[in-house]
Amino acid sequence: MEQLTVRGFGPEVERRLRELADRENISLSQAAMRLIRRGAGLEPMPAEARAIGGALDDFIGSWTDEQAREFEEALNPLDQVDPELWQ
Repeated sequence: MEQLTVRGFGPEVERRLRELADRENISLSQAAMRLIRRGAGLEPMPAEARAIGGALDDFIGSWTDEQAREFEEALNPLDQVDPELWQ
């Protein structure tokens, strides 16, 4: 198939396509194909798209064992199911 029409992708996707096309100086069709191929796993994702960022880097390894235990204990009530909600 050499041609495919895609409808209903919305303004956010259009904006992202246009940004990619402008940034890489390619056509909208080439930008769409690049994103489709990435999404299909046929092209690697750029490193910046795979990274989750460094917003939490300061916290890595910063908790004491006691703080980690307290945190886990604070989460325990979230593991309990309210039987009335499952009737």
